[in-house]
Amino acid sequence: MEIVFSIISALIIGLVIGVLARIILPGKQNISIWMTIAVGAVAALIGTAIAGFAGYADTPGIDWWELITQLALAVVGVGLVSGMGGRERD
Repeated sequence: MEIVFSIISALIIGLVIGVLARIILPGKQNISIWMTIAVGAVAALIGTAIAGFAGYADTPGIDWWELITQLALAVVGVGLVSGMGGRERD
């Protein structure tokens, strides 16, 4: 049951982080909602790992620096994925 909860929370966090990244990133991002969730989830996992390694993941209250790290990674990820899929060939 715990694994199901972990997967569901990863999808929800991925959705939120991915959507926030699309809002922050200027212009139109030509990627699906599923790709947005995937990029957000991967960014959240990598951001958590970076925050843990750097020592700012387990602070009392809301881990703002961890969230900022995750969001920055998601913005970069959405930009890269959008750029890869949005180009037309001549």
